[in-house]
Amino acid sequence: MGRVTAPNPVIPVPPADLPGTLGVLRTAGHQYRTVKQELRDNLLARMRSGEPRFPGIVGYDDSVLPEVERALLAGHDMVLLGERGQGKTRLIRSLGALLDEWTPVIPGSVLNEHPMHPLTPASRAQVAEAGDDLPVGWLHRSMRYGEKLATPDTSVGDLIGDVDPIRIAQGRTLGDPETIHFGLVPRTNRGIFAVNELPDLAERIQVALLNVLEERDIQVRGYQLRLPLDLLLVASANPEDYTNRGRIITPLKDRFGAEIRTHYPIELELELALIRQEADMVAEVPEHVLEVLARFARAVRESPSVDPRSGVSARFAIAAAETVAGAALRRAGLLAASADADDRAEAAVARVGDAVSVTSTLRGKVEFESGEEGREIEILAHLLRTATAETFRAHLSGLDLSGFTALVDDGAAIETGELVSAAELLRQVGTVPGLAKVLDRLGLGDAPTPEEAAAAVEFVLEGLHLTRRLGKDVTDSGRTVYGGRG
Repeated sequence: MGRVTAPNPVIPVPPADLPGTLGVLRTAGHQYRTVKQELRDNLLARMRSGEPRFPGIVGYDDSVLPEVERALLAGHDMVLLGERGQGKTRLIRSLGALLDEWTPVIPGSVLNEHPMHPLTPASRAQVAEAGDDLPVGWLHRSMRYGEKLATPDTSVGDLIGDVDPIRIAQGRTLGDPETIHFGLVPRTNRGIFAVNELPDLAERIQVALLNVLEERDIQVRGYQLRLPLDLLLVASANPEDYTNRGRIITPLKDRFGAEIRTHYPIELELELALIRQEADMVAEVPEHVLEVLARFARAVRESPSVDPRSGVSARFAIAAAETVAGAALRRAGLLAASADADDRAEAAVARVGDAVSVTSTLRGKVEFESGEEGREIEILAHLLRTATAETFRAHLSGLDLSGFTALVDDGAAIETGELVSAAELLRQVGTVPGLAKVLDRLGLGDAPTPEEAAAAVEFVLEGLHLTRRLGKDVTDSGRTVYGGRG
């Protein structure tokens, strides 16, 4: 659920006051710690200070995060199990913030070796020769995180490494670490390495990770390289994958110290918080419209017509909010093109009617049961109506809305829709008894704009229709006409 990042992130520059040689590093009192010790110490420091430990992670405070913290404090590698779109990758990436901001390394070391703990023969010789004059480089924590999306074509060479034939041709002997082109895992030494969708990794490739997790060393083409790796290995998997696309082999599961189950937001407020945090909305989307979308996502997730093994990603509700905002911006743009010069420009504010397009644009995000083929849009439309009615009852139950039903009692009709401006809609309803209380209940009571007032009016009209107090027709031109009794 993370956002798109810049293609060329800026690599931080180390502060000038960091020690430049091994001797100065020792004098400064620096102590070598393993990655897991570092994570444990920094997590405990955040606990004691009360600062956020996993900023940006929503809905896991009382369930998943305590388990993650226990695993980190115990020094366990972990696998996160959960359906798609539950924030597993984002949670894994957030672990990098628990590393020290800067850590010393031997300059040029492919394995990010610590000056006080060299691994390869070449680095040990370099430290022995230079002594306290050994130059020290500094690595930012953002460079200590490695990630691989497991695919069936991933090789042992990609993950662990392979013999470099060019170096062999130069006269170096097999078994010499200098002849090895290291893979992603050893290159993340002294950091965190994540394998996403682990069951998609071929079983024979999973075997290559056994030594990394238990003996903490690596083997390349049968040559025993005693290079004890220092890293935290984290994996993610969908429980469905155990039976459908692949599985995590038993010896590998046994080597993970913790297996943690993730989940979708348990409460409606958490679903809303996630949408607010993640959705990149190009127009104003009132809270009642966001709530309709959050309830909609939860209804789709719980529907017997939807395959529960696949799940309904949190990205579904996020994309729905962005789509509705896009519909509002489109209306504002089209109305501006047809407006007179003296007319006030329409501001982009979403209405509940804008959510109708979501049923077609987002159906590809939902896996339906096999018996529902051809009924996908019909099912989603029904669930959207249900979510709208629930939101209507939650906010406006008990209010006297007779002023709205009276608008059409004499046979009149109210038109709204995708290309009906706020001014036009408000002119049709005029002064409605009870509108002020509706605006207050929807959180729009403090000097709402015409567009916000129109969004509230349309929500009331749709709610009255769904509770069978108003009729509704959709014209060939796409306009929605409310009138008569439902």
